[in-house]
Amino acid sequence: MRYLTDVYWYRGRTADRNQDSVLLQQVLTRRGRVLLAVVCDGMGGISCGGEASGYAAEQFRKWFYTELFAMIRKNKRYWVMRRSLDRLVYHMQGQLKRYAAQENISMGTTMTVLVVWEKTWLLWHLGDSRAYRLRGRRMEQLTTDHAHDVGKLTKCLGSFGYFVPQHRMGVLRPGDGILLCTDGFRRCVSGQELQEVMNPREIAGEEQIGRRLREIGETCMKRGERDNLSAVYVKAVR
Repeated sequence: MRYLTDVYWYRGRTADRNQDSVLLQQVLTRRGRVLLAVVCDGMGGISCGGEASGYAAEQFRKWFYTELFAMIRKNKRYWVMRRSLDRLVYHMQGQLKRYAAQENISMGTTMTVLVVWEKTWLLWHLGDSRAYRLRGRRMEQLTTDHAHDVGKLTKCLGSFGYFVPQHRMGVLRPGDGILLCTDGFRRCVSGQELQEVMNPREIAGEEQIGRRLREIGETCMKRGERDNLSAVYVKAVR
């Protein structure tokens, strides 16, 4: 299995800075191809949201190249991988809480983390960023929005207490697409528009993925989106 991928990361036309962090890593191992995709949206209403999202993305990168690779090399079961990342989230929560108390600040970020090992995907999630699975003309939201209607998060990674991440697991078929994105990237477009533009049947290369992600981002800004906009797209191919 191979993966076509690209990333969109833009602060927008009105925001002073981009508090989102994205990560995309792909490595071919003796036990198959492994991919890590991460989208973290730093909470803009409090101080140090960007620092929280950047810290989280860096910790996920380190976990990918150390613990996850070790588990794949030893052919560990998927529940072991799940427990490993759950422990990492618990550790990060403690680190953020201690740092925030020391500096007398608040900090938080959403996290949507995708691991794909050959045909199997695993997903961890906190907050109101989203993950979608696209199969032709069908699109399914894989994550739950941990937020009130007014946009206030009910769960996140940060200095507010520990939340167990939502976890899902499934099979990635050739031709499937998975989109991870922040709320700024999808708030001003409909699900139908997302599905039509990112339909994996119409995507043949990574340059095309990049153009379509930019098209959505520019449409959001034209419609008045003021938040940062970030997304990662993965399409499975034989």
